[in-house]
Amino acid sequence: MIEQSRQRVVSTSAKLGAVVVLPLLAWATPAAAEPEQHTTTLGTARAVEPERTPRIGVMADVGVPDGASISVVYRPIRMIRAYAGFSHNAISLGERGGLSIVPLSWWASPTLSVEYGHYAEGNANPLVRMATGDSSFSSAILERIGYDYANARVGLELGRKWFTFYVHAGYSRIIGSVHNLSAATMSESAGTTTVSFSRDPDIRLWTASASLGFVVYLAK
Repeated sequence: MIEQSRQRVVSTSAKLGAVVVLPLLAWATPAAAEPEQHTTTLGTARAVEPERTPRIGVMADVGVPDGASISVVYRPIRMIRAYAGFSHNAISLGERGGLSIVPLSWWASPTLSVEYGHYAEGNANPLVRMATGDSSFSSAILERIGYDYANARVGLELGRKWFTFYVHAGYSRIIGSVHNLSAATMSESAGTTTVSFSRDPDIRLWTASASLGFVVYLAK
């Protein structure tokens, strides 16, 4: 009889302990394992998704030797921006592509950019006539002006998420050919000296360069 009473006491104590301990364990379980939730005005709870960085946008800038450019921008991660588009240097249409690294997520950040572009050959005489005001100007050398270029620049960007304004400066490598040089030299000679070239000479030079522009992001 005493043994049975003792067993009933132990069983009753175990049940009371379970009633007290189980709620405490449930309360102490970390809530971080479940997605963050908040209650709407209708009283229903839903998970809060992390804010995503806008990835797709458009970029416009002006610079030397780039000319005026407009590009489509894709940002796979926040610190990397890739872009490609079309340019115009008041002589002909060209294309350009590039990559920018933005290391900081602050409102202002330094940047590093590399770019490559190409301009098809075009007639630069109308541009020179417009710039000089001399409507009779004409040069055989300027009839076919085109070049490739590569830029390496550092800069400063202002803006963080949907809009970015930037100023970049650095150096450019320009590669091109000079056409019609023999014809231009012969037309300017006194008629007693003849100069000819077996092929069009190439021009390769380094020069300072800069660009100014902005990016507008349109979608995530």
